Amino acid sequence: MTGSAVHRTVDGIWRIESPRIIAGLARMVRDVGLAEDLAQDALLIALEKWPETGIPDNPGAWLMAAAKRRAIDHFRRNKVRESKYEELGREIDRREEPDWDAALDDPVGDDLLRLIFTTCHPVLSQEARVALTLRLLGGLTTEEIAKAFLVPEATVAQRIVRAKRTLAAARVPFEVPPKAELAERLSSVLEVIYLMFNEGYAASSGSSWIRPMLCSEALRLGRILAEIAPGEPEVHGLVALMEIQSSRFKARVSPSGEPILLMDQNRALWDHLLIRRGLAAIEKAERLGQAFGPYLLQASIAACHARARTASETDWIRISALYDALSQVAPSPVVELNRAVALSMAFGPEVGLEAVEALTEEPSLKNYHLLPSVRGDFLLKLGREREACEEFKRAASLARNEKERELLMKRASECAAD
Repeated sequence: MTGSAVHRTVDGIWRIESPRIIAGLARMVRDVGLAEDLAQDALLIALEKWPETGIPDNPGAWLMAAAKRRAIDHFRRNKVRESKYEELGREIDRREEPDWDAALDDPVGDDLLRLIFTTCHPVLSQEARVALTLRLLGGLTTEEIAKAFLVPEATVAQRIVRAKRTLAAARVPFEVPPKAELAERLSSVLEVIYLMFNEGYAASSGSSWIRPMLCSEALRLGRILAEIAPGEPEVHGLVALMEIQSSRFKARVSPSGEPILLMDQNRALWDHLLIRRGLAAIEKAERLGQAFGPYLLQASIAACHARARTASETDWIRISALYDALSQVAPSPVVELNRAVALSMAFGPEVGLEAVEALTEEPSLKNYHLLPSVRGDFLLKLGREREACEEFKRAASLARNEKERELLMKRASECAAD
């Protein structure tokens, strides 16, 4: 195997193994930043040795063992707290050698759960949580994260460095939160994963409407979380939502990159394996016998679309009822806007327009491009082309994504031509 081939192989191994290696080290050293540094040291050693010796049979165990040795060396070199670190180093040496192979083969280790709760801690800003989670659990480089969110690489690097310092300064424990805090902290974790996926599914800005890499990383993290927290219905709900939404990727964009709206998509292109996985995740959540939360309700809405063989067979009355429930569990203007769309499809554009008119004075939707877009759609269906044209133009002026802006301007020009 050539040197470049080894490097590509090592990169692939690192993406898979790094979260568990960093999580295991973080438990040992109680410092997320130090854990990542030690893991990176092990990676550099591998890049130096493996081109000569070949890839070991269990590369994850090799990397973990190398990182562990680096951790012990670090403790012994530190002169400021020499006695404490030497004691910890001796303790690590005295311990019965763990079965690293078994630990790395077990995808449901507690260390990963601790790590994801740490990277998504509320002490960090939302942007910092996302960047740190993608870095440590997604295995993405700062350059890849920057490209995904269309921000300078230096900005992402600063967010990650500050996040590590904040966690250290706040002495955030590397642990699953106590029962009293679990619901709130789990909500933060799910929010980060959901944000990642949504940004990939419908990019808020830039020249591409979708960013599959972000979606695949969010889905991978969701699947990990579902394995290590199998008793949480909202985790299964979020995974189900992402599985079903991901099934539409091939049908969401034309060969030239133009967005294709849900009702116009070729459903034969939907990935039915992902749909089955999503429906199975919903069933897992339902079997837990708890009240539906926002992610499970959204997954149930997505399932209505997934089960419809054609757009005309969609059960919009059920979707409307699910949006009613969602508006009770997680009320927000965006939920109300989506509910208006469902009402329009179920009971006619007049009903939808009446619902959306109540949102026109909502401050949080003032610059939200989908409000005039939805209103324009209702007006068009009611034969009010001139008004619809103005709404689509306004929506285009507010859209930050180039492809979405082009689609809205196209709709405006079609209205003007009628």
